[in-house]
Amino acid sequence: MPLGLIGKKLGHTRVYDANGVITPVTVVQAGPNRVLQVKTASGKDGYNAVQLGFDEQKEQRVTKPLLGHIKKHNGVPVRRIREFRNFSKEVKPGDVLGATLFAPGDYVDAIGITKGRGFEGVVGRHGFRGGDSTHGAKGWHRRSGAIGQRLFPGTVMRGMKMPGHMGQVRRTTQNLQVVQVREAENLLLIKGSIPGAEGDYVIIREAKKRPKGWKPPEPQTGKKGKAAAGGKK
Repeated sequence: MPLGLIGKKLGHTRVYDANGVITPVTVVQAGPNRVLQVKTASGKDGYNAVQLGFDEQKEQRVTKPLLGHIKKHNGVPVRRIREFRNFSKEVKPGDVLGATLFAPGDYVDAIGITKGRGFEGVVGRHGFRGGDSTHGAKGWHRRSGAIGQRLFPGTVMRGMKMPGHMGQVRRTTQNLQVVQVREAENLLLIKGSIPGAEGDYVIIREAKKRPKGWKPPEPQTGKKGKAAAGGKK
């Protein structure tokens, strides 16, 4: 994993650019992240990684094994620890990283735990249309209908979409653009939405599909370009 930070989702707002165009953004507190440990392929760990800690915590609220690990590397107790493999920035234990790890215009991937929705039916969970509301249909307005296979194979197929627990799963939203970086407050203003509720911890990493320096492809010009795009002569 290339560059990355542990952050906290604070909420949503909107910003204006120089032309007065409005952009909806998610505000993420992306620091300070303290480097707790640096692992190398030549060392006993056998691989390259950087361990970051975020959101300082009291010592008495940290388990003794974790506290011993943190003190071994001269760190401070934290609420969240995350390891980033193949970190592309040179760091050492004790360094502090913040929102300036990214710049406006960069693309990032946001990883978080979605909101828990509890037990949901097939209409809310999978978007089923439900049954008819008239013409004698009684009690089947939000049901899935038949799910059996009659005589053969005489069972419900594996993977059938049914009611059940919805949400509270790990999800990644890719290719989100950083609109603003506020260094003094360690804030990232990211265009679009991010998984999770306000106050949840999230991982902000460099986009895998759009790394630093990526630019959108230039639009094709000429007759071939118009034909490919379905343009009129």
